[in-house]
Formats: sequence, structure tokens, C-alpha cells
Amino acid sequence: MIRHDVDDLKYRIQAAEFPALADMPVEGHGVLIASQWIVTAAHAITWQPEIKQIMVGGLPRAVERIEIHPGYKAPPKQLLEQALVTWDWTLFRVLLASSDDIALVKLAKPITDVAPVSIFSSNSEFGQVAKIIGKGATGNGVSGYEFSAPHRTELRQAFNKITSANGRWLCYLFDNSAESLALEGGSGSGDSGGPVLIEGKTEWQLAGLASWTDAQSANRTLGQYGQITCNVRLSHYQKWIQGLISVQL
Repeated sequence: MIRHDVDDLKYRIQAAEFPALADMPVEGHGVLIASQWIVTAAHAITWQPEIKQIMVGGLPRAVERIEIHPGYKAPPKQLLEQALVTWDWTLFRVLLASSDDIALVKLAKPITDVAPVSIFSSNSEFGQVAKIIGKGATGNGVSGYEFSAPHRTELRQAFNKITSANGRWLCYLFDNSAESLALEGGSGSGDSGGPVLIEGKTEWQLAGLASWTDAQSANRTLGQYGQITCNVRLSHYQKWIQGLISVQL
């Protein structure tokens, strides 16, 4: 999602600017965090058919297995159908907010041509500027986008200030005010599992994964100003991630 008063081309980036981005087969993303491991949002992969390959660095990479966090709660199909009919996403968001929406994908072979991204290990995310990257649905803060819009488009980056960080989640507000960033924006449908990065001393580090949004609107238009996006907070899951990676090499 981008500002209504900034040219879309200013948000576009080339794949070479973030080669560690993983593309799931249908839609959604993940991030390479070790030579043989990709981290993503659990809901970004559990609904898709068996995932045998994932694209990283422009090449298909064979998948060995997928590890879903035991605390993940998959939304019932009936709940999703009700939300789509009524556009009342309250219960759907409540379920997601109480779930551990994270998964790890182990590749069949280590990747040697793409450098993994470091995880932001501090719990100081609040107030920091985050970089959001993805190929999901797009639109601007005035017009938003329809749910039926394409969920895989061009690669873009946007920036936002983290407004809350606690427990499982770190969140930001897509704002339209004098304090908005020059490339203010946020994720859209199809960006699930994609990176939310915070700048460290020497590099941008992975602090979160796109997960769910609260449109803050009574109509069916997503992505408008006022939308709150919540992301899987990786500092909360360090032990789970490292436990799997270190034991199951």
C-alpha cells in the first residue's frame, strides 16, 4: 500500500535489492534466515496445496519439510466464509491475534548464492522505522483495493513507524498526516509472511512477518488510510526458531 500523493515508481524495487525474499507458489512470502531455512507466516502456507518448491533469488528451491508452530490456530473455513459474506472480520482477527502465526521451511539443499538475513534480536521495536517489502495487492491510501484484486504484483518497498510491539505482535498504522513518512505504506493481501525490517548498525534485520490487518472501516475496501497492520514479532520466537535450526540441520 502506498501514499496517494507519491508516484508508485518510487516504491518499486528490483529483486536484487532483497534477494533473501522467498516467493511461495501461489502468493505470500518468506525470508531466508539460514542457508537451509526460510521463516514465514503459518497462514501463508497452510492453505496452499503441498509445497514442493519455493522461489528464492529467482531460482526454485526444493522443500524438504515444513515446521508449523504448535501454537498456530488455523481459522475454520466457516469463519472465513462468514467474514467474506458479512465483512465482519472481528472473530477472524481475534483468532489470528491469539495464534502463533509462524512456520519454518527447511530446504532440501543449502542455498549458497543468497545471503541469509539476520533476525532483529532486541525487543526495542517500538517507535522504530520499519521497511516493508512484498509483491502483494497494491493501491493507495485513498482508494485502497478490492479483495478480488491480484495478490501478486510488482516488488515494492514502503516504510512505517512501529506503533506497538508486545508479545506475539508488532504493529503499525498506515497514516495520512504531517508526520507520515516520505514513502509511508504497508502490506496488502498476498504479502503474508513477507519481511518487516529494522535497520541495525550494519544492515537491515528481520523484525517481523506480515500477518493480519484491521481495516478500521465499515466498507469492503482494504488498504485505505487508517489501516492497522500487525506482524509476527520475531524477537518473541527466537528460542523456537533457534531450537529447530540448531537441532535439525
